[in-house]
Amino acid sequence: MAMPAKRSSQPPERPRTGSAADRDNPGVIAPPPLLFAAPLAVGLVLQSVVLDGGMGLPGLFRWPIGSLAILAGLAIIGLAVERFARAGTNPEPWKPATTVVADGIYRLSRNPMYLGMALAYAGIAVLADSALTLALLLPALLIVDFGVIRREEAYLERKFGARYRNFTAQTRRWL
Repeated sequence: MAMPAKRSSQPPERPRTGSAADRDNPGVIAPPPLLFAAPLAVGLVLQSVVLDGGMGLPGLFRWPIGSLAILAGLAIIGLAVERFARAGTNPEPWKPATTVVADGIYRLSRNPMYLGMALAYAGIAVLADSALTLALLLPALLIVDFGVIRREEAYLERKFGARYRNFTAQTRRWL
């Protein structure tokens, strides 16, 4: 007569999910627009509430420089999003990538959307005459680089292999 199997007090082990290898997205730390918007807002609020005065740039310089940076940033973002739409892939990094986009603006930069966001951010800081806000762009770029771009690159290399490696060999990360 066979003895019944001894029951364990431990629940059965389940396969692990949620690791970078298990999901079809890079697992970025936060939406990139938020990673730019948060330090921008903090800088603008601190500049207006805590600090007195700005960079001291005359409006004659601030307005054209700031406006041009914002317009250039928005144009770059628009060109990048248009390339993703043509390729039929998702621009949002929390959704699966379906292909490597390597044409159009992507011949000049692997990350034109983030470059455009950084330019628009800088333009807003210049228009606001806020050195503090402009200074906070550096930590924002570091967070985007380590918390978004490097995760995206690892994901795209896992997913597309040699095709993505060839793209990275031919195109700079930023400019």
